Amino acid sequence: MNIGCHLSVAKGFYKAGLQACEIGANTFQFFTRNPRGGKAKALDTEDIDKLKVLMREHQFSNLCAHASYTMNLCSNNEDTRDFAKQLFRDDLKRLKQLPRSYYIFHPGSHVKQGSEKGIEYIISALNEILLEDTETYILLETMAGKGSEVGRNLNEIKNIIDGVKYNKQLGVCLDTCHLYSSGYDLKNNLNGVVSEIDKIVGLEKVKAMHLNDSKTEFASFKDRHEKLGEGSLGWDTIESIVNHTAFENIVFNLETPNELEGYKREIEIVRNFVTNN
Repeated sequence: MNIGCHLSVAKGFYKAGLQACEIGANTFQFFTRNPRGGKAKALDTEDIDKLKVLMREHQFSNLCAHASYTMNLCSNNEDTRDFAKQLFRDDLKRLKQLPRSYYIFHPGSHVKQGSEKGIEYIISALNEILLEDTETYILLETMAGKGSEVGRNLNEIKNIIDGVKYNKQLGVCLDTCHLYSSGYDLKNNLNGVVSEIDKIVGLEKVKAMHLNDSKTEFASFKDRHEKLGEGSLGWDTIESIVNHTAFENIVFNLETPNELEGYKREIEIVRNFVTNN
C-alpha cells in the first residue's frame, strides 16, 4: 500500500523522507512553496539526490507536490490569474528535478462569476501552460463545495479535463472529506460513488487520494478535516475505502490534524486494515 502524509520540506526533502520512513510511510506530500504566498525556496540538488537514493532504498511511491492555496486560475482579477499561471509554470519547472511527483492543485474560486466562467478560465490557463511534452502528472483536487469553489462535483472536474488540448497528463486527486461534504456518500454508498467516479472521469485518471475524516456531516459543503475514525465518516468507512479494488494502486496521503506521532498511528491502523483483507 502507498501511504504517507503531508510533511514540511523547510529543512530539506531528505529530512522529510527520513520522517516518512520513521512513521511507516512510503510517500509524502509537500507544498511547492509557501501555501499562503508565492515565495519558493531554492532547490538543493544535493539534498534531492539524497532523497532519490532514500526513495529507491525504501521503495517509495510517487511523491505529491501540492500547489499554493493562493494560486487561483479562475479569479475575477486578471493580474491574479496571470500570477497563478506564473506560479504553475514555475512549479512544473522545479518539479522536473523531482521525477515521479504528482502535482496537485485546487481548481480555484470563481469569485461569484459562476462555475461556467471559472471553468472557462481554468481551461484557458491550462491550455497556455500544458504542452504536448509536459512530463509531470497534474491532478485536479475534488473540492467540498464551499463558497465559490470550482471542482465541487465530478462533472466540473471532467469539464476541465475535457476542455484541455494536451490532457493526457491531467488526472484527479480525490479527497474523502471533500467528497463526503460535497454530497458523495462514501459512508452508505461507496460502490455507487466509485461507479460514478468511473463513469464521469474514469478510474484510470484517479492517481491519488487525500484520506481524511470529516468534522461535519454529509453534504455540509464545508471543508473541515478530522482525524481518522473521529469524524462523520468513521473507521468502517475508511477501512472500506482503502480496501476497495478501485484504489489499490493509488497514492494515499493523510491531511488530518495531527503531529508525526498521530500520523504514525493512523498509518499503522490503515496498513493493518489492508493486511487483514
